[in-house]
Amino acid sequence: MNVLSVENLRKSFGDLEVIQDISFSLEHGEVLAIIGPSGSGKSTLLRCINLLEEVDGGKISICGEEMVSEVDGKVQYAPKEQLRAIRLKTGLVFQNYHLFPHFSVLRNITEAPVHVSNVPPAQAEKTAHELLDKMGLAEKADAYPCQLSGGQAQRVSIARAMAMHPEILFFDEPTSALDPELTGEILKVIKELAAEKMTMVIVTHEMAFAREVADRVIFMEHGVIVDQGPPEALFHSENPRTRAFLGNYYRI
Repeated sequence: MNVLSVENLRKSFGDLEVIQDISFSLEHGEVLAIIGPSGSGKSTLLRCINLLEEVDGGKISICGEEMVSEVDGKVQYAPKEQLRAIRLKTGLVFQNYHLFPHFSVLRNITEAPVHVSNVPPAQAEKTAHELLDKMGLAEKADAYPCQLSGGQAQRVSIARAMAMHPEILFFDEPTSALDPELTGEILKVIKELAAEKMTMVIVTHEMAFAREVADRVIFMEHGVIVDQGPPEALFHSENPRTRAFLGNYYRI
Protein backbone atom coordinates (compact mmCIF):
# COMPACT_ATOMS: atom_id res chain seq x y z
CA MET A 1 0.00 0.00 0.00
CA ASN A 2 1.26 3.47 -0.88
CA VAL A 3 1.78 5.84 2.02
CA LEU A 4 0.80 8.73 -0.24
CA SER A 5 -1.18 8.72 -3.47
CA VAL A 6 -1.91 11.85 -5.50
CA GLU A 7 -4.07 11.53 -8.62
CA ASN A 8 -4.90 14.19 -11.22
CA LEU A 9 -4.49 17.02 -8.70
CA ARG A 10 -5.43 20.52 -9.81
CA LYS A 11 -5.20 23.89 -8.09
CA SER A 12 -5.72 27.41 -9.43
CA PHE A 13 -5.53 30.88 -7.99
CA GLY A 14 -7.98 32.85 -10.09
CA ASP A 15 -7.04 32.28 -13.72
CA LEU A 16 -3.57 30.99 -12.82
CA GLU A 17 -3.31 27.20 -12.93
CA VAL A 18 -0.63 26.42 -10.34
CA ILE A 19 -1.09 22.63 -10.25
CA GLN A 20 -2.19 20.90 -13.45
CA ASP A 21 -3.12 17.21 -13.39
CA ILE A 22 -0.32 16.08 -11.03
CA SER A 23 -0.14 12.35 -10.18
CA PHE A 24 2.46 10.43 -8.17
CA SER A 25 2.72 8.00 -5.26
CA LEU A 26 5.10 7.33 -2.40
CA GLU A 27 5.99 4.08 -0.68
CA HIS A 28 6.90 3.57 2.96
CA GLY A 29 10.52 4.53 3.63
CA GLU A 30 10.93 6.28 0.27
CA VAL A 31 12.49 9.73 -0.09
CA LEU A 32 11.08 11.84 -2.89
CA ALA A 33 12.79 15.08 -3.93
CA ILE A 34 10.83 17.67 -5.91
CA ILE A 35 12.89 20.16 -7.90
CA GLY A 36 12.08 22.88 -10.38
CA PRO A 37 12.24 26.63 -10.94
CA SER A 38 10.55 29.10 -8.61
CA GLY A 39 6.84 29.37 -9.35
CA SER A 40 6.54 25.84 -10.68
CA GLY A 41 3.95 24.82 -8.04
CA LYS A 42 6.19 22.79 -5.74
CA SER A 43 5.28 24.52 -2.47
CA THR A 44 1.60 24.76 -3.42
CA LEU A 45 1.60 21.00 -3.97
CA LEU A 46 2.87 20.43 -0.42
CA ARG A 47 0.34 22.89 0.98
CA CYS A 48 -2.51 21.05 -0.77
CA ILE A 49 -1.40 17.70 0.63
CA ASN A 50 -1.10 19.20 4.12
CA LEU A 51 -4.57 20.81 4.00
CA LEU A 52 -3.22 24.36 3.93
CA GLU A 53 -4.84 24.92 0.53
CA GLU A 54 -8.04 23.48 -0.90
CA VAL A 55 -7.70 21.70 -4.23
CA ASP A 56 -9.88 22.29 -7.28
CA GLY A 57 -9.86 18.68 -8.41
CA GLY A 58 -8.21 15.29 -8.07
CA LYS A 59 -7.63 12.81 -5.29
CA ILE A 60 -5.26 12.53 -2.32
CA SER A 61 -4.96 9.44 -0.11
CA ILE A 62 -2.66 9.09 2.90
CA CYS A 63 -1.95 5.65 4.38
CA GLY A 64 -4.89 4.25 2.44
CA GLU A 65 -7.35 6.85 3.75
CA GLU A 66 -8.99 9.09 1.20
CA MET A 67 -8.48 12.72 2.21
CA VAL A 68 -10.04 14.32 -0.84
CA SER A 69 -11.67 12.95 -3.97
CA GLU A 70 -13.56 14.19 -7.01
CA VAL A 71 -17.03 12.85 -7.78
CA ASP A 72 -18.88 14.02 -10.89
CA GLY A 73 -16.52 16.97 -11.17
CA LYS A 74 -17.06 18.08 -7.56
CA VAL A 75 -14.35 18.03 -4.89
CA GLN A 76 -15.26 16.15 -1.72
CA TYR A 77 -13.14 16.24 1.43
CA ALA A 78 -13.40 13.59 4.12
CA PRO A 79 -15.45 14.44 7.24
CA LYS A 80 -13.82 16.85 9.68
CA GLU A 81 -12.79 14.26 12.28
CA GLN A 82 -11.34 11.96 9.65
CA LEU A 83 -9.41 14.88 8.14
CA ARG A 84 -7.99 15.68 11.56
CA ALA A 85 -6.81 12.08 11.99
CA ILE A 86 -5.29 12.02 8.50
CA ARG A 87 -3.54 15.37 9.06
CA LEU A 88 -1.79 13.92 12.12
CA LYS A 89 -0.12 11.39 9.85
CA THR A 90 1.86 14.16 8.15
CA GLY A 91 4.44 16.65 9.34
CA LEU A 92 5.51 19.78 7.48
CA VAL A 93 8.79 21.65 7.99
CA PHE A 94 8.55 25.18 6.61
CA GLN A 95 11.41 27.19 5.16
CA ASN A 96 11.06 29.92 7.80
CA TYR A 97 10.79 27.75 10.96
CA HIS A 98 7.46 29.16 12.30
CA LEU A 99 8.48 28.58 15.92
CA PHE A 100 6.43 30.24 18.65
CA PRO A 101 8.72 33.10 19.77
CA HIS A 102 7.26 33.26 23.29
CA PHE A 103 7.71 29.53 23.95
CA SER A 104 10.93 27.82 24.95
CA VAL A 105 12.41 25.24 22.60
CA LEU A 106 11.05 22.47 24.81
CA ARG A 107 7.54 23.90 24.80
CA ASN A 108 7.64 24.47 21.04
CA ILE A 109 8.18 20.72 20.66
CA THR A 110 5.74 19.52 23.33
CA GLU A 111 2.84 21.87 22.64
CA ALA A 112 1.19 19.87 19.84
CA PRO A 113 1.70 16.38 21.33
CA VAL A 114 0.16 17.52 24.64
CA HIS A 115 -2.70 19.68 23.35
CA VAL A 116 -3.48 18.02 20.03
CA SER A 117 -2.62 14.36 20.58
CA ASN A 118 -3.28 14.30 24.34
CA VAL A 119 0.15 12.87 25.13
CA PRO A 120 0.94 13.08 28.88
CA PRO A 121 3.29 16.05 29.49
CA ALA A 122 6.03 13.91 31.04
CA GLN A 123 6.03 11.58 28.03
CA ALA A 124 6.02 14.51 25.60
CA GLU A 125 8.98 16.10 27.38
CA LYS A 126 10.89 12.81 27.34
CA THR A 127 10.36 12.51 23.59
CA ALA A 128 11.33 16.16 23.11
CA HIS A 129 14.61 15.72 24.98
CA GLU A 130 15.39 12.59 22.93
CA LEU A 131 14.73 14.49 19.69
CA LEU A 132 16.82 17.48 20.79
CA ASP A 133 19.68 15.12 21.59
CA LYS A 134 19.26 13.56 18.14
CA MET A 135 19.42 17.02 16.58
CA GLY A 136 22.54 17.96 18.54
CA LEU A 137 20.60 20.51 20.58
CA ALA A 138 20.34 18.85 23.99
CA GLU A 139 21.55 22.00 25.73
CA LYS A 140 18.96 24.26 24.03
CA ALA A 141 15.77 22.92 25.69
CA ASP A 142 15.27 26.06 27.80
CA ALA A 143 16.39 28.53 25.12
CA TYR A 144 14.00 30.72 23.14
CA PRO A 145 13.89 30.97 19.34
CA CYS A 146 15.53 34.41 19.38
CA GLN A 147 18.56 32.80 21.03
CA LEU A 148 19.05 30.26 18.23
CA SER A 149 20.94 30.42 14.96
CA GLY A 150 18.95 29.79 11.80
CA GLY A 151 20.30 26.26 11.57
CA GLN A 152 19.40 25.55 15.19
CA ALA A 153 15.90 26.96 14.74
CA GLN A 154 15.32 24.77 11.68
CA ARG A 155 16.52 21.70 13.58
CA VAL A 156 14.04 22.54 16.34
CA SER A 157 11.27 22.78 13.73
CA ILE A 158 12.24 19.32 12.46
CA ALA A 159 12.15 17.99 16.03
CA ARG A 160 8.73 19.59 16.50
CA ALA A 161 7.40 17.82 13.42
CA MET A 162 8.96 14.51 14.45
CA ALA A 163 7.41 14.74 17.94
CA MET A 164 4.02 14.03 16.38
CA HIS A 165 5.33 10.72 14.95
CA PRO A 166 4.19 11.42 11.38
CA GLU A 167 4.01 8.73 8.73
CA ILE A 168 5.32 11.23 6.15
CA LEU A 169 7.56 14.23 6.73
CA PHE A 170 7.37 17.08 4.21
CA PHE A 171 10.10 19.69 3.79
CA ASP A 172 9.40 22.93 1.93
CA GLU A 173 12.83 24.22 0.88
CA PRO A 174 14.22 23.72 4.41
CA THR A 175 17.55 25.44 3.69
CA SER A 176 16.40 28.41 1.59
CA ALA A 177 16.42 30.83 4.56
CA LEU A 178 19.88 29.74 5.71
CA ASP A 179 23.32 30.93 4.76
CA PRO A 180 25.64 28.31 3.19
CA GLU A 181 27.49 27.61 6.45
CA LEU A 182 24.25 26.55 8.17
CA THR A 183 22.75 24.63 5.26
CA GLY A 184 24.99 21.64 5.96
CA GLU A 185 23.52 21.24 9.46
CA ILE A 186 20.03 20.67 8.06
CA LEU A 187 21.11 18.46 5.18
CA LYS A 188 22.98 16.24 7.64
CA VAL A 189 19.84 15.79 9.75
CA ILE A 190 17.72 14.93 6.71
CA LYS A 191 20.32 12.43 5.49
CA GLU A 192 20.21 10.74 8.90
CA LEU A 193 16.41 10.54 8.73
CA ALA A 194 16.66 9.03 5.25
CA ALA A 195 19.10 6.42 6.55
CA GLU A 196 16.49 5.53 9.20
CA LYS A 197 13.91 5.02 6.41
CA MET A 198 11.75 7.99 7.33
CA THR A 199 9.26 8.57 4.50
CA MET A 200 9.91 12.08 3.19
CA VAL A 201 8.96 14.51 0.44
CA ILE A 202 11.55 17.27 0.05
CA VAL A 203 11.11 20.38 -2.08
CA THR A 204 14.64 21.65 -2.56
CA HIS A 205 16.96 23.77 -4.66
CA GLU A 206 19.96 21.77 -3.41
CA MET A 207 20.59 19.66 -6.50
CA ALA A 208 23.58 17.71 -5.19
CA PHE A 209 21.63 16.90 -2.03
CA ALA A 210 18.58 15.73 -3.99
CA ARG A 211 20.80 13.52 -6.10
CA GLU A 212 22.46 11.99 -3.04
CA VAL A 213 19.57 11.43 -0.63
CA ALA A 214 16.46 10.84 -2.79
CA ASP A 215 15.20 7.50 -4.02
CA ARG A 216 13.26 9.33 -6.72
CA VAL A 217 13.25 12.87 -8.10
CA ILE A 218 10.38 14.80 -9.72
CA PHE A 219 11.13 17.82 -11.89
CA MET A 220 8.18 20.25 -12.01
CA GLU A 221 7.58 23.32 -14.15
CA HIS A 222 4.44 25.38 -14.79
CA GLY A 223 2.42 23.13 -12.50
CA VAL A 224 3.13 19.86 -14.29
CA ILE A 225 5.60 17.00 -13.86
CA VAL A 226 8.08 17.40 -16.72
CA ASP A 227 10.35 14.50 -15.79
CA GLN A 228 10.82 11.98 -12.98
CA GLY A 229 12.84 8.93 -12.05
CA PRO A 230 15.70 7.64 -9.90
CA PRO A 231 18.34 10.33 -9.32
CA GLU A 232 20.97 8.89 -11.63
CA ALA A 233 18.43 8.57 -14.43
CA LEU A 234 16.92 12.02 -13.99
CA PHE A 235 20.26 13.77 -13.56
CA HIS A 236 21.35 12.24 -16.87
CA SER A 237 17.98 12.70 -18.53
CA GLU A 238 17.73 13.26 -22.28
CA ASN A 239 14.74 15.54 -21.70
CA PRO A 240 15.95 18.92 -23.04
CA ARG A 241 14.09 20.97 -20.42
CA THR A 242 15.48 18.85 -17.59
CA ARG A 243 18.99 19.19 -18.94
CA ALA A 244 18.61 22.94 -19.35
CA PHE A 245 17.36 23.35 -15.78
CA LEU A 246 20.05 21.20 -14.22
CA GLY A 247 22.69 22.86 -16.38
CA ASN A 248 22.08 26.05 -14.38
CA TYR A 249 23.49 24.28 -11.34
CA TYR A 250 26.25 22.08 -12.66
CA ARG A 251 27.29 20.13 -15.71
CA ILE A 252 25.42 16.82 -16.11
